[in-house]
Amino acid sequence: MVRRKLTHLDESGRPRMVDVSAKPDIARVAIARGTVRMKPATFRLIKSGGTAKGEVLPVAQLAGIMAAKRTPDLIPLCHPILLASVRVDFDLDEEASAVGINATVQSTGPTGVEMEALTAVSVAALTIYDMCKAVDRGMKIENVRLVHKSGGKSGTINLE
Repeated sequence: MVRRKLTHLDESGRPRMVDVSAKPDIARVAIARGTVRMKPATFRLIKSGGTAKGEVLPVAQLAGIMAAKRTPDLIPLCHPILLASVRVDFDLDEEASAVGINATVQSTGPTGVEMEALTAVSVAALTIYDMCKAVDRGMKIENVRLVHKSGGKSGTINLE
């Protein structure tokens, strides 16, 4: 069994930012997904485009993109990365009364963009919750996860 150590801890167990100065710039992609489940009436409200706070999905989309760009401000040891592309899309599942969130982040640099993709999905989901909580406090944010990454030492990883 190969044991790996946590890269964000030094030899004494204290937090540290990983040194990526010797790593080459490589094209990198990360895709993350998550779901917000809600009451059917809430889903219909989102689908029709109107809540008291405005159109939910365009606001959540923008929030997710902005969040990806601010990831190093939210996650303490993340590197500031020049992002080439951030895309946040939604899959509407009327039968399940659920909004699927997909975020794809691309960059060319010395470190990956998984955290940026996960942050985009998480903040888009939180924005949907915030905009709809007045009509549905029982919404559930579920299954936020990385589904794909490419570039870097570990190569391509498809988790779904």
